[in-house]
Amino acid sequence: MTDVPVHRYSCVIIGGGLTGLRAALEIADAGYDTAVISKVHPLRSHSVAAQGGINAALGNAKGGENDTWEAHAFDTIKGSDYLADQDAVALMCRDAPRAVIELEHMGTVFSRTQDGRIAQRPFGGAGFPRTCYAQDRTGHNILHTLYEQAVNRKIPVYEEFFVISLVHAGGRCVGCTALEIATGKVHGFVSGVVFLATGGFGRIYSRSTNALINTGDGASLALRAGAPLKDMEFVQFHPTSLYGTNILITEGARGEGGILLNSDGERFMDRYAPGSRELAPRDVVARAIQKEIDEGRGFNGGYVHLDLTFLGEDLIKKRLPGIRLITRDFTGVDPINKPIPVQPAQHYSMGGVGVSLDGRVTDVGGLYAAGECACVSVHGANRLGGNSLLETVVFGRHVAQTILKDLSGVQISSSDPVKDAVQQMERKLAAMLSRGEGEPLYRIMDELKVTMITHFGIFRREKTMIEGLKKVKELQDRFSGVIITHKGQVFNQALVQALELEGMLLLAEVVAQGALARKESRGSHARTDFPARDDNNFLTHTMARLKEGEIEILYEPVTLGMFEPKERQY
Repeated sequence: MTDVPVHRYSCVIIGGGLTGLRAALEIADAGYDTAVISKVHPLRSHSVAAQGGINAALGNAKGGENDTWEAHAFDTIKGSDYLADQDAVALMCRDAPRAVIELEHMGTVFSRTQDGRIAQRPFGGAGFPRTCYAQDRTGHNILHTLYEQAVNRKIPVYEEFFVISLVHAGGRCVGCTALEIATGKVHGFVSGVVFLATGGFGRIYSRSTNALINTGDGASLALRAGAPLKDMEFVQFHPTSLYGTNILITEGARGEGGILLNSDGERFMDRYAPGSRELAPRDVVARAIQKEIDEGRGFNGGYVHLDLTFLGEDLIKKRLPGIRLITRDFTGVDPINKPIPVQPAQHYSMGGVGVSLDGRVTDVGGLYAAGECACVSVHGANRLGGNSLLETVVFGRHVAQTILKDLSGVQISSSDPVKDAVQQMERKLAAMLSRGEGEPLYRIMDELKVTMITHFGIFRREKTMIEGLKKVKELQDRFSGVIITHKGQVFNQALVQALELEGMLLLAEVVAQGALARKESRGSHARTDFPARDDNNFLTHTMARLKEGEIEILYEPVTLGMFEPKERQY
């Protein structure tokens, strides 16, 4: 064998955001050697972009004194359109206060009430103001806190390493291979267990609040390794992204009292959710905005106004300084004086790698997943704002505790299977780079994103989805002829993008197949040809597997127990 760089750890964590870092702290503190692999510096993980806050029933806000974890669980399950697994929701909501206080003790600087307690604001779909926040930069503050903790523990981080395959031997996952972007060299990682914490797949859409790195790498790795993907048709569109750039405008802006206005100056949410208005769940508000635009009551046919002007200069500067900076820099609008132009954009992936309550990946031994790349199903068909940051820290820790139990019986395997996989990946990359003629990478990428937003967006119907699936399959065929014009090894981002695109095309098909098969409307999945929710036939999780090169769709029951499904009203 040629000289292959191989690294050995008890646990390898793929992803350097909140989920991965929280898990790394737990495993390192137990005395096991663990490493984090991230395709960017951890502080550039998409967790840094979360603005509005993290939910916990602390009861600190006026009007929230009687909040409980059970009320949090009910709001979450109702918001999910009853597709969330209720045991997973109970675990998350019960652990939420501990998780937030733990972050505070680690050093996260939360905004405060006048008497010094952690401040909380209202968020959509919540019966109480339970969203803890750090101005409008909550994810930024938490990520920096956890990264500081990881640095303090000297946890090794392989930054700008792109994982390109999972390695199997003896019926379980025993490691992975990764491209060192700076050198073009493929490394092998041998480990007792592998933990996926790679985030969502939003960049398969052209209009997205997601970072460019959100290409679903963990989900596509798991699918190709034999794991099922769960509920992938449920894609959340955030109601308020900045028109023209689709930068996120936090739900916290509406939580502080911002209102939505159409081109007639009408506060139109009175029509769609008279009880909750702008603080209805995201799927309800996003559909309302899109309907206003589609029916000609948008500005220039593409956006509505989010009006914060009446909140006053002091409140905006104190609680929404980041939003003010963003709108001023990218549109020239100061929200103190003028309303913000907003439109819905893809924001979050409710679906992901199918895992058990303890984070074990279904049917793949030695593999675990948590956070947005996984689907333990605390969000079901629609995630409530403030629950994503909570999921990362609760399940990052919880799944790490599962790993600690499992590691005691694991023997780290020989390096040979990983070395073989490295050589296989080297041959694959060489073949991709040697291609002299073909289609430009960007063309397929752009067509994929437009296809997904056009055919699998906020509103869906069979005819357009069939057309979209046909287009996705065509793009998959064309990918085999893609050309990478840059042939160098050092920081070859075109090669990385080609590897990302390969996985994105696979995930796009899973989204399409799941959406076509689910003949109902539930949460974020709104079909104009099947407008009603169908609990008789579709109170089930969609499970997609790759079988002999084709996507197979199966279903599994939802875990009920605490609350019986009923019609959502806001």
